[in-house]
Amino acid sequence: MWTSTQYRQVVRGSAWYDLIVTAAFVTPWSFAALHGVLLSLSETFNLSGELPPFEPMHMLMANLLGSIVCVWAVLRIRDPQQVFGRYDAVGRFLFSAWQLYALLHGASSLLVVFLIFELAWGVVQVLPVRAPSRASPLPQ
Repeated sequence: MWTSTQYRQVVRGSAWYDLIVTAAFVTPWSFAALHGVLLSLSETFNLSGELPPFEPMHMLMANLLGSIVCVWAVLRIRDPQQVFGRYDAVGRFLFSAWQLYALLHGASSLLVVFLIFELAWGVVQVLPVRAPSRASPLPQ
């Protein structure tokens, strides 16, 4: 069970994670560089699954994802409300479902790393938050 302050830190932490991991998705040029790095990692470690080249429509979808996730992350960094953490958890479970779907249909096993983080951030954001005490502090 989180205190309100701890939960705000969790929401802010998950937002920083999103911003760092997703920033390269924002532009076609940064995503092309990231795709190259991921392709090299996949080949170096001989990972299963496919990491295909991106066509313009794929790039558009990646850039839209990166843009909206980064905006959502900045909102949660600046204002880590509990309700934002709850919505973020739902989004992470949805992302996890689609990542699992992609893995089951031949996507690169590099995706497993991201799936683990999505599930972890989702779980910590659905844990209960202790209600603030209504009792006033004792006089000193």
